[in-house]
Amino acid sequence: MQISLKVYGEHAGMVSHLIAKNPHNLYERKEKGGLVRIVFTKNEEREVNILFFVTVDNVELTKNQTNFSSITHYINDRESAVSSIFCSVLRKAVGTALNGKPKEEFKDWVNFAFSLEITFGPLSTNLSEKEIRELFEPLGYEVSIENGKVLLPAAFQKKSSAKFITLKANQTIQDFFRHLFVLIPVMDQYKHYFIDEKEVDKLKRYGEGWLSSHPKKSFIIKESLIFSDLIDKSRLLDSNSNNQKQETIVKKKSLNQWRYEKIVETVKILPHNSRIVDMGAGEGKLTAQLGFVNGIKELIAVEPSEREQQKAKKRIEALVDKPDFLFPTFKWGSLFYYDSELENKDIFILCEVIEHIDENRLFKTFETIFTKYQPYHLIITTPNQDYNVVYDMKEAKRHSDHRFEWTRQQFQEWVSYWQNHSTYEVQIDGIGEFVEGFGFPTQMAIFSKKRGV
Repeated sequence: MQISLKVYGEHAGMVSHLIAKNPHNLYERKEKGGLVRIVFTKNEEREVNILFFVTVDNVELTKNQTNFSSITHYINDRESAVSSIFCSVLRKAVGTALNGKPKEEFKDWVNFAFSLEITFGPLSTNLSEKEIRELFEPLGYEVSIENGKVLLPAAFQKKSSAKFITLKANQTIQDFFRHLFVLIPVMDQYKHYFIDEKEVDKLKRYGEGWLSSHPKKSFIIKESLIFSDLIDKSRLLDSNSNNQKQETIVKKKSLNQWRYEKIVETVKILPHNSRIVDMGAGEGKLTAQLGFVNGIKELIAVEPSEREQQKAKKRIEALVDKPDFLFPTFKWGSLFYYDSELENKDIFILCEVIEHIDENRLFKTFETIFTKYQPYHLIITTPNQDYNVVYDMKEAKRHSDHRFEWTRQQFQEWVSYWQNHSTYEVQIDGIGEFVEGFGFPTQMAIFSKKRGV
């Protein structure tokens, strides 16, 4: 993965001093997570071309991670895609330029706007070309985007997520690096490291002078910090002078919050609710809220991903001293592996789980739940495809791992089938903000054992 920087104009040669690299030597350093090479492929009075090349060490990146044995460390696009890993490995090598601190005699050039042409890729992104342009064009860049060449039919080539991006602008070298080090991870939508307050500091530092006025500021901040509590603590969205707008931002409830609150309230009113299984518990956000529900005697969080389960344990550990909190039991497992210890519980919860299962495997999965696990109640939530139009998503799925997303009619038909072919009756509900003609963003079904069964 690489970035090509071309500098044009009378003072192009000053760039080598701003990045503190000798244009006549190959720069090669091993950094944590990979190898950095910087080479000047052209060094003339009015044109300088520099190549920043990073080779990722996947084995090095797995050290000290709880999921070091996961095969996805070795079979992925991280070695060849420009990403947050690229930025992390390259950061130290271009630190002089990022921080705007060259030698004293060159400091006057920090604020000089050079004529730049930047090309980087391949970048794997789910953002549309329009969305990518909306990130760079407000900063003064002319944007060109080329899809990656893939050995597939033409119709599929257009859908390739690999893109090569070329930017042209008059920018300072410091601003150029700061823009890229913020926006590349936003476009890549992948973070290979734990996101905490350090990420807030980095965003404030690299976003200084441009992020606060960027029209996509909110999107950039949310994609950079991801977690709502971290976004709130950063106060980066609180810079509006209009207090009413600030209040609206803080009070607006996320769809995840809607889901968790609805599920918790449903659990509270179900007649059998002392033994709960949170299947596909992920980072433990729902599990944490269930731990405070009065009357629950047993709470089991089941998750197939060791990495997600470690995050859940860390989340739960922060709550152990809270009064009346029930510490859950963590189990490795999934719906594909039968576990007799989960039989005959009061409530099974599948919160945003079924859409991650291939449709042809759903029948067997639910046959197992209804005939072997036999909980008193089964709570299911899943996206409503009809509502995607409200999000202006057209036919796109809400998550790249979703195998399907059902319309309200499809969900109704599926629920009706199991009501007619099992010993359960069902109630359908919705979660989130209702929109006439499209329903709720999340569909919910509550299966309960028929009386006398």
